[in-house]
Amino acid sequence: MLSELYIENIAVIEKSNINFAEGLNALTGETGAGKSIVIDSIGAVLGFRTSRELIRTGAEKALVTALFTGLSQRVKSGLAELGVESDDELLISREITLAGKNNCRINGKVATVSMLKDLGKLLINIHGQHESYELMSPDLHIRYIDALGGLSGLLEEYKEAFDTYKDLESQLKKRRFDEQERVRRIDVLRFQIDELQNADIVVGERDELMAKRTALSNIERIREGLASAVYKLGGDISEGSSALNLVDDACSDLSSASRYHQAVEGLSERLVNLSYELRDIYAECEDVLSDLDSDPQLLDSIEERLELLNTLSKKYGSTEEEMLEYLSSAEVELETLLNFEEHYEKLQNNCDIAFENAKKLAEKLSQKRKETSQKFCTSVSAEMHFLDMPNAVLAVEQNECELYELGSDTIEFLISANVGEPPKPVAKIASGGELSRMMLAIKTVLSEADPTDTLIFDEVDSGVSGSAAERIGIKLKEVSKSTQVLCVTHLPQIAAQADNHYKIKKSTYEGRTFTSVDILSDEGRVEELARIMGGVTVTDSARDYARELINKFKD
Repeated sequence: MLSELYIENIAVIEKSNINFAEGLNALTGETGAGKSIVIDSIGAVLGFRTSRELIRTGAEKALVTALFTGLSQRVKSGLAELGVESDDELLISREITLAGKNNCRINGKVATVSMLKDLGKLLINIHGQHESYELMSPDLHIRYIDALGGLSGLLEEYKEAFDTYKDLESQLKKRRFDEQERVRRIDVLRFQIDELQNADIVVGERDELMAKRTALSNIERIREGLASAVYKLGGDISEGSSALNLVDDACSDLSSASRYHQAVEGLSERLVNLSYELRDIYAECEDVLSDLDSDPQLLDSIEERLELLNTLSKKYGSTEEEMLEYLSSAEVELETLLNFEEHYEKLQNNCDIAFENAKKLAEKLSQKRKETSQKFCTSVSAEMHFLDMPNAVLAVEQNECELYELGSDTIEFLISANVGEPPKPVAKIASGGELSRMMLAIKTVLSEADPTDTLIFDEVDSGVSGSAAERIGIKLKEVSKSTQVLCVTHLPQIAAQADNHYKIKKSTYEGRTFTSVDILSDEGRVEELARIMGGVTVTDSARDYARELINKFKD
């Protein structure tokens, strides 16, 4: 359950630390005091979308921290999936900055907003006033049936099958172009394949050709350099002035000296080896010089080849590898087009199989929904009867439709609030108060199928009063025996039944607005209930009635 909530610089709340307890926790206060801000703050640590506009004017950042205790095994398993260690306590924090950054932590470990959202679904279920109006949208009704029936696993299995079918169907549509287009495409592919195959492209060829072109374009410079090197190394050996002659003489000198000094022996050996290397270099230079060919036709053929490769690269890829990949892809596409009927039939067969698979799962979903709808109607109708709607009858209209992401049927809730009236769409006949009670009835039923440690009801009493309000309080009290309940309310009949009563109060100081949240003592509860009932002037009779109301609902 939610044990402690710390709020800092959220709207009109500068700093507030709220300790919640088990059972029914009621939050009351004048309109605009900041009740919704407390709920928004809880939503922030649950990963709900927030805005930097939420940050208190003049502050650089806002912070919300929530402590949860007595964690269920469901929550512990969720933490384990997120890689977070836990015992029986969980601390979640979210810092929002003016720069729009979110700094989130789970038990001190850095987390993301999406991680908070995944975890929040297991911790708290928030039912706000806006959610009652979701009952006005038939498209959303199906999710309540799926939740009660525990159909999430089957629904995910169906969605995977449906996605497979739609993907194959999309591929079929792409291949259903007219025969003229297919023939045109075959001609294009054949031309491209012939052009690439005739080019006989080799990986690395262009770099090699460019190197040869550079050599041929500078052949005279190469020839001059080699001739000069050959002359300086060998020259006119008979004159004894070439590099090779001088090295040979030096070798003889060192050989003679090595007889008398051991260190010179090593130098002599090294120089002898060097003389062999110089003779090899000299011979290779002569060979290269003699093989040099300045054939202009060879240079022209290289230029032509490079021009062809450059032209092809503009069409099919900047490198030889990319051009060859294009060739391979074109060959596969051509083969598919030439064998169009065979491939199309195979794809059609796979699509038909995928459709049948999705259809079977959709039919299974429909049957489960039909079974669940009967239980749903019975249970929710019974809860509405208790909530001062004694003649209410809920029905579920289930119609078959084409396969879509949720199956093969649509669901809409129908309601009859009066005897003799046939059930009609909720959107057409339900009032605000009826919507609130209907949603509370649905939440009560769903809480058994999808339990969370804490339920929050934000002004679920909208549009109701009198005995209906009292019965809503009784129902909330009943739910709170197994689940912690936080309820923002304007009605004394509900607040009087709370185990813990918190007052949200707004005040001004030095031109700034501040909101505080305080738990009320017994006498404080009497004053607050009397204020709710009596308005501006709180009378003794209002206080007496408040005490009577509190005593009425004491266990």
